[in-house]
Parts: sequence; C-alpha cells; structure tokens
Amino acid sequence: MELTRRDFIKLSGAGLGTAAIAKLGFTMPALAGTEPLRITKAKETNGVCSFCAVGCGTLVSNETGEHGQIVNVEGNPDCAINFGTLCSKGAAISQKTYIDGKPNKERLTKPLYRAPNSSSWKEISWDEAIDKIANRIKETRDANWIAEDDALDAAGNPTGGKVPALRTEAIGALGSAELSNEGSYLYQKFMRSLGVVYIEHHARL
Repeated sequence: MELTRRDFIKLSGAGLGTAAIAKLGFTMPALAGTEPLRITKAKETNGVCSFCAVGCGTLVSNETGEHGQIVNVEGNPDCAINFGTLCSKGAAISQKTYIDGKPNKERLTKPLYRAPNSSSWKEISWDEAIDKIANRIKETRDANWIAEDDALDAAGNPTGGKVPALRTEAIGALGSAELSNEGSYLYQKFMRSLGVVYIEHHARL
C-alpha cells in the first residue's frame, strides 16, 4: 500500500489527537459489557457425573437455599479421572432436572405401570412397583427352576447321575451403563444369588 504525504499527515494528526485526549483524562465509553457470572451467589459442591460408569468429577453450583436450583455444572480440575473436562452429556447433566431454568417436564419422578392389553400408563407408588417386580421374579423363578442337571462323562455322554444346577433360564438381566465398577459387581452378585445365568451389561453391548 502506497502512503502519500497527505495520508501521512492525516494519520499523524489523528494519532496526536487521540494521545492528547488520553492525557487530558477523558474516559471513553465501553463498547461491550459483561454479564454477571451465574455462580456469583451460588454454592459449589463436588459431585460425580451419573451419565456413565467413568465417574468424571464435577463442580455443581446451585443457588443458596433449601431447594437451590442448579445454575452451572463444570468439570472438576482436581479429579484424576477427567482433569476438569466433561463430555457433551456430562456438560448438560443439569438438563435431567432443569431445561432453560425451569423444571424438566419430561423427567419421571414416579414409577409408571401399564397393565396387560392396556394402551396407557398410570402412576403407582414405589412400594407397589417393588412388590410387583419382586412377585413376578419369584413366580418366574419358581416355575422355571432347574435343580439338577445330568452328569456327563469326558466325551459329553450322560452317565445316569445327577449334579446340582440351582439356576433359572427364564430370567435375563441387563445392567445399566451408569453403574460403576463396584455397582456392577453388586448387580451381578445379586443376580447370581437368584440363580440367574443370563447376565449382561449395557455398556458392553
């Protein structure tokens, strides 16, 4: 770019004028403002993300009060698992409860039950739901219990004897991907105590 003498004089004058105004103490208006931080008056608590079994550490900020609303969730830089980072699901974990600052209308807080041949769901209590599950597990387990198996020789042929089996093949279990390693251990331990042999985990599928 070629700079003429006239342009040089104009630029020099503009620079001197700006410097003079600054020396006189005039303040220039800010062209951009900043919004106050959402966590200014919030209480910060250490947490663990519940979206998967990795267990990333989080810093959860919620408004002070008995039922303070969550206003911010971010990764905990002191956590040795994620070092302050979060995946897209972990960063949006507050949407399990709130969306745009309002309670999530899609969040279920009570068990839903749909009777056989029904086209609709109805809310039931937790006690009723647990009783239904326990009764159906017992009925299915008792009706399909395998107490013994045929004893086989090395070639796989029946020997005429019997060996204890103590299992049921009518129940299958699928664990949640949100379970930790310890939670998965307890889950499979519980299933095996019922005699269930078809045990799988959502994270592996």
